[in-house]
Amino acid sequence: MEQYRNYINGKWRTPSTGVYVPNINPADPDEVLGMFPQSGGIDVDQAISAALAASCEWQRVPGPERGKLLLRFADLLDQHAAPLGKILTKEQGKVLKESAGEVKRAAVEARFMAGEASRLSGETLPSEVQGVWVQVIRESLGVIGAISPWNFPVVTPVRKIAPALACGNTVVFKPASDTPWTAVYLMELLIEAGLPPGVVNLVMGSGSVVGQHLSESSAVNGITFTGSTATGRRIYTAAAQHLGRVQLELGGKNAAVVMDAPNLEEAAKEIVAAAFAASGQRCTAISRVIVSKAEAGRLTDIIVELVRQIKVGDGLSSDTTMGPLISHARLETAEEFVRNAENSGARILTGGKRLTELGKGFFYAPTVLRGVKPDSPVAREEIFGPVLPIISVESIEEAVTICNDTSYGLAASVFTRDIDKAMEFAGEIQAGMIHLNHGTASQAHVPFGGVKASGQGAFSIGSTAKDFYMTNKVIYLRVS
Repeated sequence: MEQYRNYINGKWRTPSTGVYVPNINPADPDEVLGMFPQSGGIDVDQAISAALAASCEWQRVPGPERGKLLLRFADLLDQHAAPLGKILTKEQGKVLKESAGEVKRAAVEARFMAGEASRLSGETLPSEVQGVWVQVIRESLGVIGAISPWNFPVVTPVRKIAPALACGNTVVFKPASDTPWTAVYLMELLIEAGLPPGVVNLVMGSGSVVGQHLSESSAVNGITFTGSTATGRRIYTAAAQHLGRVQLELGGKNAAVVMDAPNLEEAAKEIVAAAFAASGQRCTAISRVIVSKAEAGRLTDIIVELVRQIKVGDGLSSDTTMGPLISHARLETAEEFVRNAENSGARILTGGKRLTELGKGFFYAPTVLRGVKPDSPVAREEIFGPVLPIISVESIEEAVTICNDTSYGLAASVFTRDIDKAMEFAGEIQAGMIHLNHGTASQAHVPFGGVKASGQGAFSIGSTAKDFYMTNKVIYLRVS
């Protein structure tokens, strides 16, 4: 069984603890994919020291040159899409098509950020005083702690590392404990692209040790984290003790509102695709449908028909369209939400059970619920699984009220032919991203983020990413 190591200051290193943990295949928990470090605080400190030592020299590298490294990295991602995608499927579970698409998306985002390295512009302001020039320039923030999740273990780290490098920062990268293999592969591609020692350092281990130690370090100038809201709050609290900057991409409870839809069949296709991709384990997944009573029956029938066509199985199988959940704990969470909803009067229209006939993997049938009360946990809390409740309403006003009745505010969709309803929805919904007659898919050059308990700090992707990774410096110059 192969043992993998941390990457610190340009070298692969065994963890100071000497402890390794198995990484398993969620489609077949008996298959161990490798042994990965359970690192300690010493490893984190070594990585931070390496990033600090490399920081000054990396900042001096011209932005366009930093961009060239990212372009080489993006090309390597494209060239390695097949093997990296297979690793992603093996350790995370999503189907090969989704995995390959994730790698390709990561390459597109890396290329955009490569261009941003040449667009780190400031501004010159008119002075109040004759003979004095005033300039605002942007400088790198310093050492960045990048903590990524297991549901998108390729694109999310790239979304953090690429802008950090483009803006002249160095990085300590802590991947999710469930998906460390893809992180090792990403590091190998960065090294092949010409990454200098110490500029990006990989430390694997638990969030309670590695992530917490990274967040508490006063030598880390910024923490970028994607994951649960509960963990995000702990990171925010730890970083606040030394006034560290944070960028938090957290949970979501994203609604699709259907109100006088132009085409119910197309709306249903968009909803099902957004609800069950990655087995529903996406922060931007549509996780509830709010539909007018006039359209509820027909829309529900179409959604159920489409969901019943989903083929659950091992993501490596060519006929599989939805893979397993990441872990036994996620399987139990989905079961609990559905059981509680059913006990509260909801009706299971399809799914609602483990698929034990598929073996020991963490397979759960894609589930649609009807008769869900708007204030029930399944309608207001993040499930992070393939469960879709449907709620009927009388008006757009009622839909907006229900849509906003959650602590989250990441994304939302509305399907309507009525432009007044669409714009009312866009104006009233408390979410960072609004989709009109469109699922919740984002684009690689557009800012991404949420409000309320779904996010904190600058939006990632696009031009807004620089707002987190850079700081302003004002220069006054008296000229003779």
